[in-house]
Amino acid sequence: MSSTVHRSTTAHLDRPIWTALTTRQAYLGLGDALARRYHPDVAPFAALASDTPAAYEALHRLLQPHEQVALLSLAPLAGIDTLQIEHVGALYQMVAMRRDAETVDDQDVSRLTNADAKEMLELAQKTKPGPFGTRTHEMGRYIGIRDQGRLVAMAGERMRLDGYVEISAVCVDDDWRGKGLAGRLINILRREITERGETPFLHVLSHNTTAFRLYEKLGFELRREFVLNRIGHADASVNAVRHT
Repeated sequence: MSSTVHRSTTAHLDRPIWTALTTRQAYLGLGDALARRYHPDVAPFAALASDTPAAYEALHRLLQPHEQVALLSLAPLAGIDTLQIEHVGALYQMVAMRRDAETVDDQDVSRLTNADAKEMLELAQKTKPGPFGTRTHEMGRYIGIRDQGRLVAMAGERMRLDGYVEISAVCVDDDWRGKGLAGRLINILRREITERGETPFLHVLSHNTTAFRLYEKLGFELRREFVLNRIGHADASVNAVRHT
């Protein structure tokens, strides 16, 4: 393993959601010592302190009846009486294993702020890079490219752990694809993250081979495979009938 990845904190990458929610991004979350989740308008991710009935019960209490969250695991989760679990698929975690980013063209790239939140959400809803809510932009730094004032590409930082920062929400308007904008934005973020002494990482669904190949080309290497689970109340359908 490259020296870029800090051996003393590698375990944090095995539990990125829990680590982020109990350290640098605790202010963006809800929960207790057994289960935690991001605020619903920030991100749909949750995590458990341990694989125990008490932790699952704590997660159940954090969810509204018709709400679902995403949870990562190293193996498919077993059935839980109070929760409905859907295995969405395999999620690859990739880490930037080298520090020397290519020469980055940052022309026309701007820093996005709260003033850009509405446009960021609209671009994410149009291009569907993954979960993106009304407050997702508060998780880290975001950058974008505009064409005649219209936001056509963006990327940013999502989960933040000690020593690591996740790159996420990489999206490009359909009319601007094939121009290398995604790679430019990723390289800029990677350069900024490494200059702060941290290591960039990201997640990609296993079936998204186009994105996987791009990340490999940019110097990211597969580190671990997770199971992506979607979890909600097992009694949601019963409640729906009662309230019809």
